[in-house]
Amino acid sequence: MAEIETLTAETAEQVEALRIKYLGKKGSVNDLMADFRNVPAEMKREVGVRINELKTLAQERIAALKEKVATTETATADIDLSRTAYPIALGARHPLTIVKNEIVDIFSHLGFTLAEGPEVEDDWHVYSSMNFADDHPARDMQDTFFVEAHPDIILRSHTSSVQARVMERNQPPIRVICPGRVYRNEAISARAHCFFHQVEGLYIDRNVSFTDLKQVLLQFAREMFGESTQIRLRPSYFPFTEPSAEMDISCHLCGGKGCSFCKHTGWVEILGCGMVDPAVLEANGIDSTVYTGYAFGMGIERITNLKYQVKDLRMFSENDVRFLGEFTAAN
Repeated sequence: MAEIETLTAETAEQVEALRIKYLGKKGSVNDLMADFRNVPAEMKREVGVRINELKTLAQERIAALKEKVATTETATADIDLSRTAYPIALGARHPLTIVKNEIVDIFSHLGFTLAEGPEVEDDWHVYSSMNFADDHPARDMQDTFFVEAHPDIILRSHTSSVQARVMERNQPPIRVICPGRVYRNEAISARAHCFFHQVEGLYIDRNVSFTDLKQVLLQFAREMFGESTQIRLRPSYFPFTEPSAEMDISCHLCGGKGCSFCKHTGWVEILGCGMVDPAVLEANGIDSTVYTGYAFGMGIERITNLKYQVKDLRMFSENDVRFLGEFTAAN
């Protein structure tokens, strides 16, 4: 019995060999049972009990070895021995996604709903519906990517096309936020890229004023950059808004005192905005004598640069895991 108690095996084949050796038809236990008839009558009871105990012990021991080997082999099968010994780090959201989600969340709290549209668009939704003149420079090949076989089909150069699609399908009140990727035929550098990301907003209803626009943008700036953030609006020009403005925020690095980041002005530009031009409302089937509205648009890369001080736009699209890993804590 001592021999059986110390039986060991490392593989299923070794366990099977032990079973055959002790419990097989020609195994040790069966040999003892076959020789039982030669045991004197007065010893049969004691010897029979010992043989049964030996058989039971052998069965239990071999069953235990079989279970142990099966468990070990299963665990080993789940291990890829070619993998590095270090644990695999969890991934992180892309910084542009982090900032886009934050922008959308802020405007969602202000009553805006999410709207999206196609990246491959037609001229009407990108330009004509947005009051771009036929000879506007943005229609030229130097800015827009055209589909060669279909001159009217282009890659959208701004997400205003989503606003056009919303207006033509819905009557006011309309309050939407439109994030998405856009394309422009520009040389790739640290400050520009042929594709980038925008978020545009649109609100149309009765009696919407420039004051409403300013208050919404002030609330957004303070939620995004901090409660002490100040804004200023400078007159500008966009084909689809009148009046139009560009908005600056007080530099959150120097508190408006002036530093190299804000070029010692104390202000940093973040977006363009204005009241929707009546011609845009009419072109998209909305009565401009009844409704007014405002629109605004910002580059997600621009906002991300301000929050995280990423100086080279190319880093957002190069997929360098060392760079992306810096934003794990921001998820």
